[in-house]
Amino acid sequence: MSVLLRTGVGTLCAAARGVIPCLWRGKCFSSGKELGENSPVTPMLRHLMYKIKSTGPITVAEYMREVLTNPAKGYYVHHDMLGEKGDFITSPEISQIFGEVFSQLGSVLKNSDISVHLVEVSQKLSEIQAVTLIEENVPLERNAGSPVYMKGVTKSGLPISWYRDIQDVPKGYSFYLAHEFFDVLPVHKFQKTPQGWREVFIDIDPQASDKLRFVLAPCATPAEAFIWSGETRDHVEVCPDAGVIIQELSQRIARAGGAALIADYGHDGTKTDTFRVWGFCGHKLHDVLIAPGTADLTADVDFSYLRRMTQGKVASLGPITQQMFLKNMGIDVRLKVLLDNSDEPSTRQQLLQGYDMLMNSKKMGERFNFFALVPHQRLPNGSHQMNARKSNPSPAPVAGFDELAWR
Repeated sequence: MSVLLRTGVGTLCAAARGVIPCLWRGKCFSSGKELGENSPVTPMLRHLMYKIKSTGPITVAEYMREVLTNPAKGYYVHHDMLGEKGDFITSPEISQIFGEVFSQLGSVLKNSDISVHLVEVSQKLSEIQAVTLIEENVPLERNAGSPVYMKGVTKSGLPISWYRDIQDVPKGYSFYLAHEFFDVLPVHKFQKTPQGWREVFIDIDPQASDKLRFVLAPCATPAEAFIWSGETRDHVEVCPDAGVIIQELSQRIARAGGAALIADYGHDGTKTDTFRVWGFCGHKLHDVLIAPGTADLTADVDFSYLRRMTQGKVASLGPITQQMFLKNMGIDVRLKVLLDNSDEPSTRQQLLQGYDMLMNSKKMGERFNFFALVPHQRLPNGSHQMNARKSNPSPAPVAGFDELAWR
């Protein structure tokens, strides 16, 4: 049995840019903020400008891919972005309760032969993970040219391996966890116009040669094929890479069993333009076109798109808010236990502050969502359940997605 944790940024379907036989007279619109007069010209910005001057405006997806994962200058490849000294913190760093609540999921695996598989393209992050997880007395095996580029043994004695692509991870009964992963995958952005859908591109600002701007393509582009035929919004963001990953996970779970849990900022097909506002630098919002390569870039996950990409191979649950998921997982009970066993005022305050950040609807409580993929037979009314024997017990509730009940 394996537990696969997707912890970094991957690019699984980097399609080549289509050639657009049109003149660029696209409508220009601003990024939402005025760029400062002294905005730094970063190495990544120079790289992007050379690229645009050579081949023309680039898609938002290509911009995200270059800024985040370019081997020479990519943000995720060379930056230590986590923690108080980085650009952002994630739920496990906010409070110990988050990890302790999730540890309950591991109870179903305690009598199994377990191995851990991390899919991580960032060398920087993989080194941080190794320092945190690996037993010091057991040296790491490294092979940069191998699909399994690093191996070791965790402090609890579990075999652990690092990969760059989910396709390289051995198939089998597995539990997949993607925490704040899908929101950094490249998205294509589209705006509905009187002439139909037009893709949003990024170009050099003709009024300021060291700055970038958004423009609309003058005609249809190949990526328009990704737009759902039933789309009713005027502006959409589509992530083909996410679709490829969901299809791979769905096939694996349908054939070998297991489940996938996806936790991320997102919506159920209701939001429109989320890429503009979600850059992070020094724990503050950062304009996505300023100083590329120095800040994180994200776009809210469209869970309705992920659901469609399962193609019915597995059942999906959610999205539900983090507030509801953690409540169903017993976070209130765990908090009470920790408070009852702590006499240190500073520790109690830290626990309460962390709980508030995770659960408050004005903070992460309703902005962060959980979404799951499970085999159809895992649900009481699953499509395969009708063929089961009547004597078989009904499947147990899915942890986190059903209300916590005490017996």
